[in-house]
Amino acid sequence: MENISRKSKVVSCKPGKCACWFAPLFIVGIFIAFMPVCAKAQADIHFSQFYETSILRNPALTGVFSDDFKIGAYYRNQWSSISNPFNTFLVSAESHVQVRETSEDFFSFGLLSYYDKAGSIDQKITTFYPAINYNKSLNPDHNTFLSFGFTGGYMQYSFDPGKATFNNQYLNGQFNVYNPTNENLPNAKMNVWDLGAGINFNSSKGDNNPITYVFGVSAYHFTQPKFSYYQTPGITENMRINANASFSNHISDILSFQLHGNYAMQGTYREIMIGGLLNWTQATQGAKDIFIISGGLFYRYQDAIIPVVKINYQSLAVGISYDVNVSTLKEASDMQGGFELTLYYTGNYADKGAAKKTVCPKF
Repeated sequence: MENISRKSKVVSCKPGKCACWFAPLFIVGIFIAFMPVCAKAQADIHFSQFYETSILRNPALTGVFSDDFKIGAYYRNQWSSISNPFNTFLVSAESHVQVRETSEDFFSFGLLSYYDKAGSIDQKITTFYPAINYNKSLNPDHNTFLSFGFTGGYMQYSFDPGKATFNNQYLNGQFNVYNPTNENLPNAKMNVWDLGAGINFNSSKGDNNPITYVFGVSAYHFTQPKFSYYQTPGITENMRINANASFSNHISDILSFQLHGNYAMQGTYREIMIGGLLNWTQATQGAKDIFIISGGLFYRYQDAIIPVVKINYQSLAVGISYDVNVSTLKEASDMQGGFELTLYYTGNYADKGAAKKTVCPKF
């Protein structure tokens, strides 16, 4: 997400129209409420730079940015110090269009796909998640929108049976690949369908709208697909409930900060992440920031401390983070966790005719 736009209208926040006081209470309340819960790694894949993966976090965040389109790529490498690492690749694209020229409402569209591989038998997950989001304008002067998003996904799980080993292949402590496994191996692929939905509220306040806040909730795996490589019913995928919150403010013309939080609950698993970025604007062109350096720190509860560095140059943004493991696994991991690299490009369509620019918050 990017820094707040300075192009917004100059209108003071009016009580009752944008409920500006609610955002800090929401952010603090939701994380205090869940802090006592023991956090574990959730069953779904997760990212440390979670604020960059809108469709995966809440489909109602799809297209909630001020430019016309956003294209991104994501890479994560985790647990390389312990065993065969988890390698995850993600790509996404988002855009939005006005419902009609006389309306402040707009539709958002997006597509997210990721590929995840881990373990000695190359367990793989390949997914495609298209998303659609309707954004209802409540107060255009303060970029206030209530959004309703939906996503329907296709997931394929697979493994390489040629890399599997079994007890029968060991004789007197020695492994021989030619020894019979005496195993009836199942189909190495299975396909399931998924469904998710979410709701999100965002608004800004103050002269020139320097303060922006966003919060929402979502749920995934409504279909509760069953996973099994055999023909018999397998393990049921638990629904994942997700809560997101963000807050941003300009301290001065060159300094701003962002706070991001995310809570995920799936079955018996919990994940709480909270942190922020300090943004230093080095160059501007008119009302547009063209070079920004950001640094920050995030914390995954009872799991990792995550330093982040991000650079925005014109329409391109690059982010780098590293998980410093502080969980009970830190002795084995030597406090090493996961490396992440994000690359995002945002822009506007060259020929928009007389169409009015969509007004939305900008992080």
